[in-house]
Amino acid sequence: MRASDTIDHAALVLQLADVVREAGAGALQRTRRPIRSWFKTEGDGSPVSEIDLAVDRLLKERLGALLPGCGWLSEETEDDPARLACERLWVVDPIDGTRGLLAGKPDWTVSVALVERGRPVVAALFAPVSDEMFLAVAGRGATRNGTPISVTRGPASGAADAPEMLAGARVAGPQRLLERLAATVPGLLPQPKVHSLALRLARVAEGRIDVALASRHAHDWDLAAADLLVHEASGTLTTVSGEAIRYNRPVPTHEALVAADPARHRVVSEIVATLTRAAR
Repeated sequence: MRASDTIDHAALVLQLADVVREAGAGALQRTRRPIRSWFKTEGDGSPVSEIDLAVDRLLKERLGALLPGCGWLSEETEDDPARLACERLWVVDPIDGTRGLLAGKPDWTVSVALVERGRPVVAALFAPVSDEMFLAVAGRGATRNGTPISVTRGPASGAADAPEMLAGARVAGPQRLLERLAATVPGLLPQPKVHSLALRLARVAEGRIDVALASRHAHDWDLAAADLLVHEASGTLTTVSGEAIRYNRPVPTHEALVAADPARHRVVSEIVATLTRAAR
């Protein structure tokens, strides 16, 4: 199948799941022996390991065979501006949550999405330690291990003020922002850190977390698969100002983000925007 061909997304997601599971299983096996790692010299100086690079190589080979000629954007591959001319491209985070992996935590994932004309249309997110496979196809819903998933529902829009809307809401995100948000809206339930941003957002899609926040500068590869999962689970993921995320831009980074059901999303976005302005 060439990248220019008409694609059966429903069939492709099953093939993608097999590839991502293979990659995740191989990564998990490698964690059972000492892992060589170092800090990147560019960007934010985040850690990278031999596992990240091995998974990146495997995914590039396998996904290249699935869609020859498809564009490629991965955290662990040097960016090629030629991707900007591609109608379709794979957006890949070989290991999302490398810090967690290196610390022996379970909350790291392999994240892959197929993006067409700026939006994800097929997604697979695999958490090998907990054996969780999240899949989504645009217009066909999202699943976790084959079971359909959906975001939790807050009160109907306009039916409650912010404290009532968010009372008891489970919220995950950057620690400092969580503290400020909890101080503003009593009754929030801050959640433990999730090292994989993609998994944090997927927890919203499956209803385990009600609201997830992301700081500025998240990359395409952190978001694309989880973005489709959230939307196909009847949720909303946008910037704090309400803008939809567009992928495969020259600079693949984004503003601060909020993911939740539509009602809570509106309320939290307004509060976070106010807190952000006050902090400037």
